[in-house]
Amino acid sequence: MFRRYFLPVLAAIVFIVSTSMIASAQVGQLRGHVVLKQADGTKVPAAEAAIDVFRTDVSGKYNTKTNKKGEFIFAGLPYSGDYTIAVSLAGAQPNWIRRVKAGRDIDYAIELIPGDGKRLTLAEIDGLSANRGTAATAGSESTQPSSADKAKAEEEAKKNAEIAARNEKAMKSNEVVARTFQAGNDALNAKNYDEAIKQYEEGLAADPEQPALLVNEGRAYTARGVSRYNAAVTSKDEAAKSTGIEG
Repeated sequence: MFRRYFLPVLAAIVFIVSTSMIASAQVGQLRGHVVLKQADGTKVPAAEAAIDVFRTDVSGKYNTKTNKKGEFIFAGLPYSGDYTIAVSLAGAQPNWIRRVKAGRDIDYAIELIPGDGKRLTLAEIDGLSANRGTAATAGSESTQPSSADKAKAEEEAKKNAEIAARNEKAMKSNEVVARTFQAGNDALNAKNYDEAIKQYEEGLAADPEQPALLVNEGRAYTARGVSRYNAAVTSKDEAAKSTGIEG
């Protein structure tokens, strides 16, 4: 009996935890491309450039390299994070973009020029950015997105909000299902059939597709009917007997 009732409740609890994790883990892509400006002014894809992404709102660092087309992509970065993209390549001056976001569907473009190939730390980038007004340094802040970029970002934010709302609804529904299933089972075991039926119906109102609730509600109705019939058969009150047998 315990195993029969425990497994559905355990499954509901696991689903609650899973949906809670999904709701709290919104992530997105961070992508861009790098070009190297030649001495004659032409620009070519910077293949095998080192890409360092520093998360600046909390401590974090991610690394990759550009492909043959000079492209790079990071998948699954936290949507709410603030990032600095730093690029370095042998024979080129390092460059960076600060205050960028993941999941905005923006292709960040970074240009390199010939230089010493130094690979910068986040502290060095912050220092160079602070001195940019008095010294000729590379680097930039994230540019304002275009109208199309803004529209895409708004659409992405809307989708994320809808996902979060669905996850929250599912989590609340499963909390109700788990609670009413246990309370209904306790009442059923105590032969309090009216209370058991009440609990199961509350759970089904939250999620009508729960088979365990449907099955146990049927058991509660059957047990209540049998109980009333037996009470009527043994009753000395003819009116009560007739009502109980007919009901």
